[in-house]
Amino acid sequence: MPEETSEIDDAAFFLSPEGKTDAHSELEATIGALINEEHFDDNATACRFPARKAWLVKELGMEGLSEVECTLYDKMIKRVDPQSVSLIFPSAYINSPASMFGHTFLRIDSSYESKMLSYAINYAAAANPDTENGMVFAIKGLFGGYYGQYSLLPYYEKIKEYRDSEERDIWEYDFDLTQEEIEQMMRHIWELKSTYSYYYFFTENCSYNMLWLIESARPSVHVREYFNYQVIPPETIHAAIDENIVTKRYFRPARRSKLLAYEAYFDDEDIQCVFQLSKAEVKPQDFLKEEHYSAQKKRYILEASSEFIEYDFLAGEINQREYKERLYSVLSARSFLGKGEQMKIPQPTDPMQGHRSLRVKAETGWRNAENIQFLGIRPANHDIKDSDVGFLRGTQIEFFDFLLSYSQQKVRLEKATLLSIISLSPRGKFFKPISWRLGVGWNRAYLSESAVFETHASGGFTWGNEVGYTYLLADVLFNTDEELSAGLGAIAGLTVYGGKAFKTNIETAQRLYDTGEEQWVFNASQHYRSSQNTALSLSYDYVQKYREDWKTVKFSFDYFF
Repeated sequence: MPEETSEIDDAAFFLSPEGKTDAHSELEATIGALINEEHFDDNATACRFPARKAWLVKELGMEGLSEVECTLYDKMIKRVDPQSVSLIFPSAYINSPASMFGHTFLRIDSSYESKMLSYAINYAAAANPDTENGMVFAIKGLFGGYYGQYSLLPYYEKIKEYRDSEERDIWEYDFDLTQEEIEQMMRHIWELKSTYSYYYFFTENCSYNMLWLIESARPSVHVREYFNYQVIPPETIHAAIDENIVTKRYFRPARRSKLLAYEAYFDDEDIQCVFQLSKAEVKPQDFLKEEHYSAQKKRYILEASSEFIEYDFLAGEINQREYKERLYSVLSARSFLGKGEQMKIPQPTDPMQGHRSLRVKAETGWRNAENIQFLGIRPANHDIKDSDVGFLRGTQIEFFDFLLSYSQQKVRLEKATLLSIISLSPRGKFFKPISWRLGVGWNRAYLSESAVFETHASGGFTWGNEVGYTYLLADVLFNTDEELSAGLGAIAGLTVYGGKAFKTNIETAQRLYDTGEEQWVFNASQHYRSSQNTALSLSYDYVQKYREDWKTVKFSFDYFF
């Protein structure tokens, strides 16, 4: 679009009929409306557009404008009491199409000490991905099928949504904005409060619109210029850090993270006791009489029980009456034991220490003793074989991953992945999730020689600890070679970590197609994180084929930016 075309699509935001596409016309209309003010209450131009008025007074010296009374705006400023600003990043929630890459919004902190009393500035599509068909939501989100709108709401509500309901850790990045810059941001937020723009999943999304607010506060930063084709939430934080506006960082663990910390401390008997207390099968007052538990162990068990009661209520497994009764009973017993040691929640690596999203891959090696080279590019976001530093273990989210090969003086398409998602979450004592993965695109992993279109979906279980994890999955896949072919498969895999730098992946799959053909596929790789945004790896792939089976050894170099 032309440089001066506004990204706001709501006609109510403009005073000139040509305001969206003609900035000069909108400027003249704004100046005229301020000089010839017709209203002197909340409907006044100065009350509807306080950021415009403040800018014109500062830049053009427009003094002597009519006095107006902006009651609603003043009430908002008094309620929010803006003193500082932070960029908030709830980590990826892979079970929601809208949150696979995480999310970002701004928090406006007040003079209160507790951050829970702050307010959040959020931008989101006017849709509910939890009730709407996932495929429809994804397609409409890609092509601007929803309105995107800003909202101002208490921060504790966002905490409840992301940390408690969706089990997402939250990272907070404080900005060094001045009071004047914060006030200008609030004026701009007020102007946008009832407007809309079309929401695009990869471009004009939640994160991109936060960049506008940052630039409205401090025009000297140019965070939007970091992005051309896609805006992924973690990348916006990288941009803010590169512009030197981030001062401090904080971690706020999800309820699930807290419970996993208790799980690591408890033995099987303790776990059983937590379940009994949270489900009201054992009375907390009776539990206090148990003699073989130390006072501190009792504190931890009661604390974990209260977290599980909250968890069950948010999951809809108990009603509000049961929730209040159980929680009150457990917390009363916990208060009887007095203050004790606080459970230490392990802090994961800051997402900003992970690799960037866009990856270029160069590989060289041998396929059946013949030299072969590969060149690939992927705009987003993370491969399960990549380093997990800054990312959720056992997850993969890839869009538009392309890989070409060159051998025998020919260039061939090795793969063109449209979408690939993997969630291998280990089962434990408290949580027993289902592992799954799905993929859509072209690859050369079928029995024939050329790249064929394939779609697959898998489900199963994962078990693991801090050293690594292993998984078993059942697979359903469809290939379109000369004709459609369906297949069933069994997958077994193992991932082992050698500190933060080394990662070993081994996977084998046995497939049976409706044509009666069988196929065995095996791959093993050793990944080395040479720096935050570079990696080296050595891999071996075996693919059973109609003619000659493929045995490929590759040396790889990955560069992320």
